Amino acid sequence: MARCTAPVYGHRTASGRASCPVCGGGGSYRGYNSYSSYSSPYSSSSNSSTSRSSVSGQTKTKARWSLVGSSILYTSAEIRTLTPVRDNVEKRSKLPDLRDVFLCHAWDDRKGAAKELHDLLESKGVTIWFSEKDVPLGSSLLREIDKGLAKSRVGIVLVTPSFLKRVEGEGIADKELSALLARDLLVPIVHNTTFEDLREVSPLLGSRSGLSTIEESMADVAAKIAELVTT
Repeated sequence: MARCTAPVYGHRTASGRASCPVCGGGGSYRGYNSYSSYSSPYSSSSNSSTSRSSVSGQTKTKARWSLVGSSILYTSAEIRTLTPVRDNVEKRSKLPDLRDVFLCHAWDDRKGAAKELHDLLESKGVTIWFSEKDVPLGSSLLREIDKGLAKSRVGIVLVTPSFLKRVEGEGIADKELSALLARDLLVPIVHNTTFEDLREVSPLLGSRSGLSTIEESMADVAAKIAELVTT
């Protein structure tokens, strides 16, 4: 039985199609109508950004402060939370002698998660006000946050089970915390716990989406913070 020659020779020209024993004269073959209809198994129309965002089931995009060539993507909730913080970063970038980030954390995390985050940020050139080096042992958490923010462009609060215990123990009032959050300088980072757990201890701080290591690594979170404070 005659076979179409398109898969081998292709029908790039009218004469090629005419010389085919199957397609010549306008006939067609159910397996291959023409060379142009043949699709390669190696072709793909997928977009890398789309495929990355589909992992968590959320659409992710770049932020307006994304660096040139950056591959970092944000959820819409993250952009809503970080945009006012970024606005203040840009305003405070003109102030002298400020560090990029104040890292607030529980004392028990100083050699664990807090140290890991500190080292990741520092490796990216971020200058950090770190309580392990800059705050005396036993200081008030609220006073620590306020003092650190005064000397930094933005504050990040590393929320861990140890941090939740400390907040609950000190009984920080929403009124006091509200004054800090109203300045749009604090970004909560949830690690080894959830925003639901945070809301039980501090509904106000937990009302912000912030960043989380549930679906991203600590390195990914550090990359977002580093990009946020780069001006």
